[in-house]
Amino acid sequence: MSNSEVAELPVLRRDGDVVPCCPPITAGELSRADAEKMAAMFKALSDPVRLRLFSKVASHPGGEACVCDIADVGVSQPTVSHHLKKLREAGLLTSERRGTWVYYQVAPSVVAAMAAMLDLRA
Repeated sequence: MSNSEVAELPVLRRDGDVVPCCPPITAGELSRADAEKMAAMFKALSDPVRLRLFSKVASHPGGEACVCDIADVGVSQPTVSHHLKKLREAGLLTSERRGTWVYYQVAPSVVAAMAAMLDLRA
């Protein structure tokens, strides 16, 4: 998967259940396509700055954070924007522009699907 491709992501069904993109790791060997989808998501979280930004958004009151509230992670603002873009491209964050600011939210269905894939009890 090239850096410019966006992975297909799981979605929430109307009943609220997560439809994972990939079977649980204990269900059998992952296909190449499933491995590539999951690797893109985990790769996006493998950078310490991205992980901190993701954590800041996830733990922010109200479940969303303005970029102005989460930019203090020890790198320049253009670098923060780059990392947020990578998290968004991986489907881990959603964003909405409001005036001059961009607000980010964690995509709960994607995080739930990643957790379901790693669930050893399945």
